[in-house]
Amino acid sequence: MPPTVGWIGCGVMGKSMVKNLLRGGYSVGLYSRTRSAAQSLIDLGAGWYSSPMALAMEHEIIISMVGYPADVEMVYLGEKGVFSTSPDELRCHTAIDMTTSTPSLAVQLAEAAAGLGIEVLDAPVSGGDVGAREGTLSIMVGGDPIALDRVSPIFQILGKPAILQGGHGAGQHTKMVNQTIIASTMIGICEGLVYARQSGLDPGRVLESVSGGAAGSWSLTHLAPRILAGDFDPGFYVEHFVKDLEIALAECDRMGIELRGLGLARQLYEEVVQTGGARLGTQALHGAIENLARDGRAS
Repeated sequence: MPPTVGWIGCGVMGKSMVKNLLRGGYSVGLYSRTRSAAQSLIDLGAGWYSSPMALAMEHEIIISMVGYPADVEMVYLGEKGVFSTSPDELRCHTAIDMTTSTPSLAVQLAEAAAGLGIEVLDAPVSGGDVGAREGTLSIMVGGDPIALDRVSPIFQILGKPAILQGGHGAGQHTKMVNQTIIASTMIGICEGLVYARQSGLDPGRVLESVSGGAAGSWSLTHLAPRILAGDFDPGFYVEHFVKDLEIALAECDRMGIELRGLGLARQLYEEVVQTGGARLGTQALHGAIENLARDGRAS
């Protein structure tokens, strides 16, 4: 029998990931802030638990996919968190945080878990709602290689082969690399579409030409068509992307480097938040880019 899984967080991506585990034959228990957020998964056979601690007492593997580092800290270190009970009451032997969080918090969780006999992996993902739904997420892992081997069948259901990047926190650092690349890529995509429209081209036909060339990327293939269709529903929330960029910029400060493209992307996405787009998808950056293009032309 596969190990039992306790899952924390039932957001846009988490729901699809849990569905894939259920289809893969795993017994899954759930915790989220409200039971209603998990109801569709409960209807599919997942169990419901009143706290992260309750999950850890009855499940061998705990996986969290929540919004912010403060949420991660709460579900592991807070009252009735995963680590809030004694070792003899725990069934959990491995905890996997798949939230995009801070490298320092990943290290803190590993240190807190060591006394409980729990191995911790930081394993943030990339691929958005599409990757979560199709089980093709890219998984970046920090932690112990033996622990990774133990949970690799779970990662095989959720995405591509998980790649160990180093010790605790290395998965989160790798996700910062990922987000840094995406941030500037999204600026380029949005500016390219503004250029296409202004020059009188058919943007859809332009995408057919450029997607298969050197400009091709996951974001261009999956998000540019949504922009053209006026579909700004979230595969990944703008407010969460801003959080990621802030983490990356803080790490840059700590390391003594300046990444100007990353700083520009943070500024542009903050404009999306300020105009009410915090809960839109990251492709909503197009509106801010379009406004800037018009303002610059007017001046």
